[in-house]
Amino acid sequence: MAHNTSSTVAAHTGTGSPLAGRVAVVTGASSGIGAAVASRLAADGARVALLARRADRLSALAEEIAAAGGEALPVAVDVTDADQVSAAAETVAARLGRVDLVVNNAGVALPSMIDKGRTDDWQRMIDLNVTGVLRVVHAFVPALLAAAEAGAPADLVNISSVSADVIYPGWAVYAATKAAVTQFSATLRAELGGRGVRVTNIEPGMVDSELRENVSDPEAKAALDEFAEAVPSLEAGDLADVLAFLVSRPSRVNLPKLRIMPTWQA
Repeated sequence: MAHNTSSTVAAHTGTGSPLAGRVAVVTGASSGIGAAVASRLAADGARVALLARRADRLSALAEEIAAAGGEALPVAVDVTDADQVSAAAETVAARLGRVDLVVNNAGVALPSMIDKGRTDDWQRMIDLNVTGVLRVVHAFVPALLAAAEAGAPADLVNISSVSADVIYPGWAVYAATKAAVTQFSATLRAELGGRGVRVTNIEPGMVDSELRENVSDPEAKAALDEFAEAVPSLEAGDLADVLAFLVSRPSRVNLPKLRIMPTWQA
């Protein structure tokens, strides 16, 4: 589904810029949930660093955000590469200032029945959905702690999935990676909450995004397409709206875990 950044910004210009002065990082920002979240955060006044591999898409999104009155910095990076993520953190700090909001969104879903042994797909999901999340946290948590110590709001938002504990045949490895994100988030909150950093784990159900387009197993792709046709999905903007609300609450308010489902999805 195409994302219209200009209309997003226009729709929220009367909100009083609830995120004015904040610096946000959004991974997986080149499409889908990441692009929608980045656009909404910019609309609400944050300066946003756009992290993803596809530089051309990031540049186009940054231009849309700028045209609508926001500020965005495109940073091409593979979040599974520690050196690239560290360099990205340095770039963001130099260009935008201290980061106080991180949305760990980059991920991939490559379902297949386990007996097919699609080990390359398994490794790709582990590298991006788990290792990528760890790399981003490692790079940006020092800035979040510094923000909190200075008395500013500080947010780490990890995008997990309903698959973390809802069983779907063929999704075993993906589910395992998202269960890891959910547990990681819970433990991070125990480590960071007492130091002023809010940690939120969001578990979306079916979302209309490019995630389905990456599915390489033909049987899994057909089943997923059939399910998507039968069940009206969330739009990426729905998640962006909820996330923007969460991070604009007073610093004393933290929603640790939130599941967002399409009304029709069981």
